[in-house]
Amino acid sequence: MSAAKLYVGNLNYRTTEDKLKELFSQYGEVNSVNILQGRGFGFVEMGNPEGAQDAKTKLNGTEFDGRRIIVNDARPRAERNGRVGGERRERRDFGKF
Repeated sequence: MSAAKLYVGNLNYRTTEDKLKELFSQYGEVNSVNILQGRGFGFVEMGNPEGAQDAKTKLNGTEFDGRRIIVNDARPRAERNGRVGGERRERRDFGKF
């Protein structure tokens, strides 16, 4: 079985990883939980896609820790390669006159 990663948004800033793990454990094995402190969101990796789908369906839009949470499939992180606006900027050294 393969793991499935979920995005969990609109978290209360006081929500702990342990509390989030406990919530998602109702729907299957939780491999890992990672909350980005001060950002209001995090990720939960479930042990199998079926558990992740069940958690997503049943928890999305529900109230948890005083906030209405958002649960979606996690998207791959965008590649960051130092380019600005999709174009590579050249550094030009004109030297001294």
